[in-house]
Amino acid sequence: MLFTSVIAAVALAGAASARVEDLPRHLRLAYRDAINTTATNGNNASLPTIVYFGTGGTIAGSDSSATAVTGYQAGALGVQTLLDAVPEIINVTNIIGIQFTNVASDEMNTTLTMQLSRNISEYLASPDVFGAVVSHGTDTLEETAIMLDLTIKSDKPVVIVGAMRPATAISADGPYNLLQAISLATYAGAAGRGTMVTLNDRIGSAFYTTKTNPRSLDTFKAYEQGYLGNFVGATPRFWYEPAPVLNKPWFNITGFTTLPHVTILYAYEDMNLDIPLISAAIASGAKGIVVAGSGDGGTDSTWGAAWSALCKNASVAMVAATRTGDGSDAPDGPGGYTISANSLNPEKAKIMLQLSLATHGYNITAIQKDFDSDYPTFG
Repeated sequence: MLFTSVIAAVALAGAASARVEDLPRHLRLAYRDAINTTATNGNNASLPTIVYFGTGGTIAGSDSSATAVTGYQAGALGVQTLLDAVPEIINVTNIIGIQFTNVASDEMNTTLTMQLSRNISEYLASPDVFGAVVSHGTDTLEETAIMLDLTIKSDKPVVIVGAMRPATAISADGPYNLLQAISLATYAGAAGRGTMVTLNDRIGSAFYTTKTNPRSLDTFKAYEQGYLGNFVGATPRFWYEPAPVLNKPWFNITGFTTLPHVTILYAYEDMNLDIPLISAAIASGAKGIVVAGSGDGGTDSTWGAAWSALCKNASVAMVAATRTGDGSDAPDGPGGYTISANSLNPEKAKIMLQLSLATHGYNITAIQKDFDSDYPTFG
């Protein structure tokens, strides 16, 4: 019998999540010897226990062709199937498995990711749970990762993992990525590092790691800040002592079901012709706008002046990020009302702005302080 605990996604079920004590079921793990593979529902008291949340994505993708790496169905396989493909996990951990949702990551949203954060936090509060793993589609993985990093208040390891090839592909990367993620979540040296992203032997900070290529297996990188470590086989190796992002804010999302509407707009030549996009964003209910600006967050002067005036008059928070994919933007924009995203890319800045607006309201000073968290002043 498959012992799988299921928490229905908020948007799909609308019901309150079950409490930890209601969901003590361990997933079946397989034992492989030289000849046979056998299944067991047993719990090995000598091993740590982690909670594993499946959300779908390519790592759970399936196709009738073993060579298909596009056009497959994301989120087709459940957490039990993914674990059955990695019987070596039985030597690493006991697992509480939760099929949180099973969709392509483009279908994830902040209502779901806040609920995921609360569910993870509830499990991590148990002394019986050592850490947590989330399998996720790679397209929006970094957005869910920074949501978890900013809203989970625990030193226990939290690891988010994905894959670039579906589970049915020749040389699928998902099984080994999953083994490494679970090994990382059970590793004592992984504590106190914030939420981590792992794929393709890399260990990165959720705050900085970003997807850089739609095809390459080695797509998740943190160019400026670097990786936290890597794997030798399934064993994590860290370069540094545990150190989360300096002064990283924590947002209490208790009671939040939605976050303020924030829009991302893009900078480009002739953007002055599209000034009405600002008004359209405000008219649609946006409480914040992130601009993926050119260079260090710049915009056309006409567009920038209109942006500053329109947003100020409507009490809409303005954040300037850079579209370059790396580095940080200028500390201020036109009129002195623009918030700097600093080193956060536009999609991560959107999540930070939503959480900050939900916490502080339209308070430019408080919001900028949240964005300044990774630029401490020494001395």
